[in-house]
Amino acid sequence: MSYAGLLALPIALAALVIALRRAPRSSVSVEEVPEDVAGLRREVAALRAEGADALKHLAVVRYDAFGDMGGHLSWSLALVDDLGHGVVITSIHGRNEARTYAKNISSWSCEQQLSPEESEAIEHARP
Repeated sequence: MSYAGLLALPIALAALVIALRRAPRSSVSVEEVPEDVAGLRREVAALRAEGADALKHLAVVRYDAFGDMGGHLSWSLALVDDLGHGVVITSIHGRNEARTYAKNISSWSCEQQLSPEESEAIEHARP
């Protein structure tokens, strides 16, 4: 299996998580944008609140999962929002197969046990 093929599943999972987290948004016309400072401040605050749950913090940790293999082909990817909610995706590469796992992250922690590499990815993603 090619390296691109191995990356397709985690990327698809990340896209699904992002799509599920985003609610339909209404568009605003230019005429509806406030012209006063207080109105603009409210708009900026609303935009910041809307962007707070975006999965915008990410980090990747690459490593050798098995001592007899090199090349850092295994990896853990953390995708989280400002509050530490998101997902950590891990792909473990062996000689004959690769396995991919996803774990839910809530408030910078996980109910399932994290590997040292997954914990490292989450810490690197923290703003």
